[in-house]
Amino acid sequence: MSTKAIRIHAHGGPEVLRWEDVPTPEPGPGEALIHHEAIGLNFIDIYFRTGLYKAPHLPITLGMEGAGVVRAIGDGVAEVAIGDRVAYAGGPLGAYATERVIAAERLVKLPDSIDFATGAAMMLQGMTAQYLLHRTYRVRSGETVLIHAAAGGVGLILTQWARYLGATVIGVVSTEEKAEIARAQGAHHVIVGYANLAAGVRRLTGGAMVPVVYDSVGKDTFGASLDCLAPLGLMVSYGNASGPVPPVELSVLAAKGSLFLTRPTLATYTASRADLVAVATDLFDVVGNGAVKIQVNQTFPLAEAAAAQEALEARRTTGSTVLIP
Repeated sequence: MSTKAIRIHAHGGPEVLRWEDVPTPEPGPGEALIHHEAIGLNFIDIYFRTGLYKAPHLPITLGMEGAGVVRAIGDGVAEVAIGDRVAYAGGPLGAYATERVIAAERLVKLPDSIDFATGAAMMLQGMTAQYLLHRTYRVRSGETVLIHAAAGGVGLILTQWARYLGATVIGVVSTEEKAEIARAQGAHHVIVGYANLAAGVRRLTGGAMVPVVYDSVGKDTFGASLDCLAPLGLMVSYGNASGPVPPVELSVLAAKGSLFLTRPTLATYTASRADLVAVATDLFDVVGNGAVKIQVNQTFPLAEAAAAQEALEARRTTGSTVLIP
């Protein structure tokens, strides 16, 4: 029995993605075999394809997120049962496949009220938003926060969730079209481009600036983001859409107001099963009550993952994109 998968044999552009037959794996102790119904597309997939992030070996199947049905379980599995609807996000790589084996402790049961496409689209981005807003920096009602790529997958979730928490949201986007999308999802103010970002934030905040900036763009926006922070503010750099941030002189943080800087990852914040379940449960709650709506704005067949990645890289997408096996 074989499974179809998108694999890379070398790093490079979208052309290195290959649609191949691979043996269907057998679940070992503590593992479950998942039949995917939908797979999430994320910028981290591109980082692994290009070699910005190092894959453990080549060839390898890409993908960090999916939703589907448990087809088989190995010895000692208590977290899920055959037939369960499940979703997951995070390592190891291997989601770009019709079926895969994964540690059962990394799976969470998907509520019946959430369809597979939404489940696949929401896990990595939604759980990222959860820890960013509740743990990396605990957003409080009445605060003003700055969110880059506010019309993107994580950005739209952050925007809605931050507003739900009572924060005033300043969204940053690259086009007027994306500005409309960000406003429609709850951004109180939207700034297009980042050439004069600090001036715009200063005007909107009456000179107070913001206590936290959520920046997934990276190299192109890092300096402008620092300039938007109030003294003792926190710079949260959680992505590299424009490329990795160059080395930072720590004295810059002192000169700009004793700023804090962090580069968080979902893997660390969900390292324990208890944390994983808590983060996912919180996400399911806000999606279930309608406070956060997951925008699955693009779907591609899994076999066309190269076209999907090209669209994401070129910033032609909004909200979330899923791959359908």
